[in-house]
Amino acid sequence: MSRKLFGTDGVRGEANSGNMTAEMALKLGAAAGRYFRQDDSRGHRVVIGKDTRLSGYMFENALTAGLTSTGMNVLLLGPVPTPAVGYLTRSMRADMGIMISASHNPAKDNGIKFFGPDGFKLSDEAETEIEAMLDTDIRLARPENIGRAKRIDDGLGRYVEYAKTTFPKLRKPDLKVVVDCANGAAYRAAPAVLWELGCEVIPVGVSPDGRNINDGCGSTHVSTCAEAVVAHGADLGISLDGDADRVMIIDETGHVADGDQIMALFAKRWAESGQLSGGALVATVMSNLGLERFLEAEGLRLERTKVGDRYVVERMREGGFNLGGEQSGHIVMTDYATTGDGLMAGLQFLAAMVETDQRASDLVRQFETVPQMLKNVRYQAGQEPLSADNVAKAILDAETRLNGQGRLLIRKSGTEPLIRVMAECEDEGLLEATVDSIVAAVEAETA
Repeated sequence: MSRKLFGTDGVRGEANSGNMTAEMALKLGAAAGRYFRQDDSRGHRVVIGKDTRLSGYMFENALTAGLTSTGMNVLLLGPVPTPAVGYLTRSMRADMGIMISASHNPAKDNGIKFFGPDGFKLSDEAETEIEAMLDTDIRLARPENIGRAKRIDDGLGRYVEYAKTTFPKLRKPDLKVVVDCANGAAYRAAPAVLWELGCEVIPVGVSPDGRNINDGCGSTHVSTCAEAVVAHGADLGISLDGDADRVMIIDETGHVADGDQIMALFAKRWAESGQLSGGALVATVMSNLGLERFLEAEGLRLERTKVGDRYVVERMREGGFNLGGEQSGHIVMTDYATTGDGLMAGLQFLAAMVETDQRASDLVRQFETVPQMLKNVRYQAGQEPLSADNVAKAILDAETRLNGQGRLLIRKSGTEPLIRVMAECEDEGLLEATVDSIVAAVEAETA
């Protein structure tokens, strides 16, 4: 069965339109509730977290109604990071967890992500089964078995305390740290963790109003954090996205390290200490060729997957690997978390600074990147630009020109109506010409 509702990271879109309506969330809650509550026994529970978007209230209530109608008891966490939902689903013995968030997207968007009882995101197969149930008559609970819903106050505190335990037992990190929370889900958790560990904390993006998540701040607007680091003379900047499953690291000079550089540092250090499982790092096809060359020089492997942190995690679990992630800043450390955790990745970088007694600038550049260019082309519903003959010809011509000199990747975004055109090549002139030729062909089909 083809999937129309679920993308690479749950269900996502513009709030109050298309699939992202309260009506759909109600149905989706009922379908997910029945999927996880196959019988009519009591005691089934689900935890729901959200980021700070205004539409989160609407989806929280709609999902709760659907879930309780099938007999699921709902525990409402309020604004918490996505990885907190994964952690609390498992630690609180819930049947499933739900995060209401569109991650790094603007405030007008929202999304619904599902976690299984093990704290990991659901597989494609499970999501496909839930989606198929939307077209059936979902069996509701008997009146005496309708579920209850309540807000719990200690969910955030549980996550904060757990996050602190992932920092090695070293001397206190007596450093000045800027943390940009993107006016999102970590606006309370991240500053609290860093301060309680011993840092002097300069918080940025901690005044959410429902409409300003990711707006000129966070990991998609790293200049805000970088400017704050330089202005305050900070030792380190940690820039999170709206649901705090991504991170960018900024050194004391304002230089930014993306996920590839962070993973390279962790892979090298973990391999040296014997902590790295399987002698490999798992990353997506988007990761820079320079990362692959760096790992080879260290005697390590790069295992590539489709784009999406869920696919990274699936490969990690299949192969017994414990470190993976994406160039965009998802850093997955399964020794500590079931999904990308920007805050915990920031703590691991902070630990590297303390253990080595080095500045952030000594650690953020692990390898020289191969020149890489990424351009996005927006398309409208119903359009299939990648199926057009002129686009296929442009891609074939580009592959011929890049043969032996670089790498080309063309794909649809799993979270937005975008065609992503990415290439890598040492010859920057050839790189630009290659990408622009494909972009022009796609734009001609979407005009």
